[in-house]
Amino acid sequence: MSRRDVVDFGGGGPTILLLHALMGRATTWWPVARWLTRYGKVIGLDARGHGRSPHRGGRWRTPDFVADAAELVTGVGAPAVVIGHSMGGLHAIALAAEHPELVRALVVEDVGIDLRGRTVDDWRALFDAWPVPFPSLRHVREFFGPAGDYFAECVEERADGYHFIAPPRELFDIAAEWGERGYWDLVERVTCPILVVEAEHTVMPAGQQAQIPRRAPGGGTHFVVPGAGHLVHEAAPRVFQGAVEAFLSWVLDEDVDLAADRVEDGDLLHPRLNGFDRE
Repeated sequence: MSRRDVVDFGGGGPTILLLHALMGRATTWWPVARWLTRYGKVIGLDARGHGRSPHRGGRWRTPDFVADAAELVTGVGAPAVVIGHSMGGLHAIALAAEHPELVRALVVEDVGIDLRGRTVDDWRALFDAWPVPFPSLRHVREFFGPAGDYFAECVEERADGYHFIAPPRELFDIAAEWGERGYWDLVERVTCPILVVEAEHTVMPAGQQAQIPRRAPGGGTHFVVPGAGHLVHEAAPRVFQGAVEAFLSWVLDEDVDLAADRVEDGDLLHPRLNGFDRE
């Protein structure tokens, strides 16, 4: 890909689009993308205000992110399997709801659907407690511990040290929307199969993620990863990989008519998914 805000991880075949979380960037998906290339052409998109996105300084809202993803998938090859973490999971759901012809299947990781009542004050307090600028990348990795490699991808070097690429003011503005509305109306328009991977120690409201495949017309499966925090694919990479590969083996390898073959919540109808654990 010639676009600076798109990372082409390689692979061939059906498009697999990766959408990152708030504060992240497309390159954070590299540990996942390297095994996903066995299943298709894997690309990652830097969301507005993040990574190498040319879109800066605006009051971005969910439809803006969805429009960017829809344009990319249309150009690269649809329908795509879309995998999103947190904010990226919400945008993936919105993309499938607004453009069902572009999305073959969804994987969403620890996503928030109804955060009404939450404010950005907690985010501000968290960011204020971080020792930014960091004097070195090693400090970034040590400070964030098991998630250190992930956060090392999200900073850039400036004259006084390492700062987060995504400006906090833009992050606060993006997150403010989530406290103002719920997104169940989008979930209830998703007609493709969906795999919901939830962290045992999720930062999202209890019980909501289990409802997603039950309320989505396309159905799907809700899977809780024991011991994992919000960054499931970093905290439990092999479990995450196993769950996603089992899902993809059904979605991609078996030439399933997705319009006709509904997957009920927890009902693993295809034999290739035998033994795929669920909550």
